[in-house]
Order: sequence, then structure tokens, then C-alpha cells
Amino acid sequence: MPPPALRRIGIARFDTLGVKLFLAIAGANIVLVMSAYLIYSWSFDKGLVEYLNKADETRLRPLVTHLGERYQQEGSWEWITSDRQRWQDLTRETLGLGRSPRRATDGPPPDGRPAPANQRTASEPAAPLPGLAAQNPINTSPPLTIDRRLLLFNAQRQLIVGPEERSEQAVLKPILVQAQTVGYLGYIPRLQMVASLEHVFQAQQARSFSAIALGLLAAVVLNAALIARWLSQRLRPLGAGAAAVTRGDYGVRLPVQGHDELAQLADDFNHMSRALEAAQQARQRWIADIAHELRTPLASLRAEIEAMQDGVRQPSPDNLDSLAQEVNRLTRLVEDLRLLSLSDLGGLHYRFETIDLGRFVEDFLDDATGQDNDTLQIDRELVLGLRVRADDDRLTQVLSNLLQNTRRYTATPGRLHVRLSRSQNQALLSWEDSTPGVPSEVLPRLKDRLFRLDPSRDRSSGGSGLGLSIASAIIEGHGGHMQASSSVLGGLRWELLLPLHDERQP
Repeated sequence: MPPPALRRIGIARFDTLGVKLFLAIAGANIVLVMSAYLIYSWSFDKGLVEYLNKADETRLRPLVTHLGERYQQEGSWEWITSDRQRWQDLTRETLGLGRSPRRATDGPPPDGRPAPANQRTASEPAAPLPGLAAQNPINTSPPLTIDRRLLLFNAQRQLIVGPEERSEQAVLKPILVQAQTVGYLGYIPRLQMVASLEHVFQAQQARSFSAIALGLLAAVVLNAALIARWLSQRLRPLGAGAAAVTRGDYGVRLPVQGHDELAQLADDFNHMSRALEAAQQARQRWIADIAHELRTPLASLRAEIEAMQDGVRQPSPDNLDSLAQEVNRLTRLVEDLRLLSLSDLGGLHYRFETIDLGRFVEDFLDDATGQDNDTLQIDRELVLGLRVRADDDRLTQVLSNLLQNTRRYTATPGRLHVRLSRSQNQALLSWEDSTPGVPSEVLPRLKDRLFRLDPSRDRSSGGSGLGLSIASAIIEGHGGHMQASSSVLGGLRWELLLPLHDERQP
């Protein structure tokens, strides 16, 4: 969030997701456009240089061939050194530029021979050199200003014709006569010409690319604005929903549009809202159930104490025993609530030790079923040697709760089948009792706190409804799992899964 000083001058309104998305998308596209322009300019310049150089080499091939033929006819380069005009006429006519005009006062060459056809006066018609038209099929192409960049070297690479100060920059093409090099034709690459062409085309290219760039920038800005607006509209309901959840409104739901990540985020938000709403409802029920559970024994205590105070009942041993039972019930309820709270906070302490689970269950059943009036038939199928890490006191509390529920809810004579087996790397303790059973739709709620099958919550049919919740919390504290299902004996089946202990572990 911007500081107050920035908020006062209005900068805070730019610190939004839409503006950031717009700047990010537009900036990235502008960088892309500028990069494309620089790459295009570099590629154009480089391609132009390569094209012009190849064009020069192509146009110089007929000149190299003709120079070799004239050298073979003359036997030396004296025909050029004695008359530089021949060089100019030869190069210009070969390159399709036409002869340079000769002044009327020009006389015969110093060697005394009559002027050749290429040294006619300005009044004489210009005629091509013998055999040159047939050897120069490129004469019909547009002329190139290259004759001033041409140089001629002898076989020892000594300059014959051309500017001496540029001889080191020349690219040499060998002149061959009967497979022997008799000289070199040199030319200066068009590096300087590229700069001039760049100035010539700069205005035109700048105008063309400016129009393209403006169009691209307009498209970039429009595209960035549309994308930023679209994303902002998709995210705005999420922000409103989060604000509603912060206010405690867990019933808010977001519309799920499409199958992208934003749709998945909205769906996850809806799952979170439903979970929070369920947790809120469970907490409200939990508080109401606790108040109900505490109110009933307190009301009984108050009624009996008031009866004694009014003289309706005398403080006899039987009446005092009744009061003690109500106090014990409150004590157990408060202790159960404390255990559940400690379990939720992770503060329920365990004293783990390695025990033989089969032997432990067998000893528990022997001690718990030694009563003479016990009509519960127990079938045992226990595998010995399955060792687990457990707190024997807490595990005894779990088995005591299961046995108490079996005795309380099964019809007389009841039947119990206890089976212990190995399931991969876990010990599976199966606890099945006889009729009556539990409706299948109620099975997932048996571990809920303060849940009892009897909606009237009459204590004659059950306890406080915290025993199974405590048992499940203890099993989970041992790294296991506890779940309910229907029994083949017609009653309820509990499955307790506990991880086996590896002796190699400490």
C-alpha cells in the first residue's frame, strides 16, 4: 500500500492490478517492437552490403575477361599506361556507362600509331569495342558508378591505374591468360555507398516504419488494455469474496467461468468458503451442545440441593450419592472436553513404547470380560507378533470406549468379533458387534463431537457423545486411522489402522 503522502496526491489510484498489467504487457510489446526495428535495420544494412558487393563482382567478370584478351593481344599493359583514356573507355563501356567524350585537340597516342576505334573524337560516333557486346550480356542492366573505384595491378601487384591512396582497400580479382596470372583487377567495396544509400532511404524507411510502429503501438496499447480489463474483471469478484469472508460471511460463492487457472482459483475459493461455513456451523453446534450437556447435570444438582434446602428431601446417604453421580458426570464431561481441546492444540501427550498389539488386545479382553454376569460372547482372531509404537494407557482408553458402546447398544445376548491382521505395513484391528445396526447415512457422523443416535439425548441410551471423538483423536495421534462401517453380524464394525513399528528404527 502506498504511503499516506502518495495517497494524498492521487498516486495510489495507479497502484492497481489493472494498471500494472497494462504497463507490463504494453512495455513488453514496446520492447519487442523496438527490438524488431533494430534487427530489421541491421539485417537490411548487412543484406544491402552483401547484395551490392555480389552485384559488383558479377558486373566485373566481363571486364576481367576482356582485360585478359587484350593483354594476350598486346603482350603487356603498355597499351593502358601509354593512354589512360583507353582504360576509362574500356571500363565505362564494359560496365554499360558509355565512353567518356574525347576533346577535339586530342592527337594520336605517343606510340605514333593511329588512334584505335575507342579513341575517336567527340564528333565521331561511339562504337563498341570489338567483341565486347557479345561478351557483356549485362550491358542492358542499369549502370553502376563503379569505374572510379576500379584499379589495375600487374602480376607483381604493382599499381598501374587507379588512386594509389586506396590501393590497400581494394579487393583483387586475378586476370588469367592461359592459366597464368598476368595482373589483377581491384575494386573498392561499396562501404561508403551504403552510408549514402542509408541517407537516401532513411527518410522513406523512417516514414514507412513510423506508420507501422504507430499501428503496432496502437494495437499493443489496445491489446494490453483489453487484457488488463479482462483479468481485472475476473479477479475483482475474488477480492470481493475475500473481503466478505473476512467480515465473517462464509456463504459467499464465486462464479466459476471456464476451465483455466482463474476458474480453478474460484472453485478452490468456493471449497474454502464451504469448509469455513461448515466449521462455523460445527462450532455453533459444539457450543450449543456443550451448553446443553452442562445445563442438564447442573439443573439436576440445583434441584436436589434446593430440595434439601427447603426440607423436602433430607441429606441422606442416597441423596448424597445422587449428587455425587451428577458431579462425577460433570467431571467426566469436563475432562473429555479438555482432552479434545488438547488434541486439537497438539498438546495431548503420549508415552510411546513398543508393544505386541495382539498380546495387548488379548490381555485387555481377558481383564474386561472377567465378570460373572457378562452375557457378551467374544470371538477372538488375533495374530501375535505385530508390534506397534503406542501409549498403552491411551490405547486402553480407546478399547474401553469401544467395549462400553458394544455392551450398551447390542441386544442381549450380544456378540463381539475382534480380529487382528496385517495390512501391508499396518496393523488392522477389526471390531464387529451384533444387532442392532446403525443407518448408513449416520456412519460418517459417529465420530462427531457430542453426536448421539438418540435425538432426545436421553442419557439412559448413551453417554455424552465424546467417547468416539476422543478415541479417533487418540488413534490419529498414533499416526493411524479409525473408520466405521456396517458389520456382517448385523451391528457396527470399527476398523483401527496403526502403523507397524520397524525394529531398525530408534
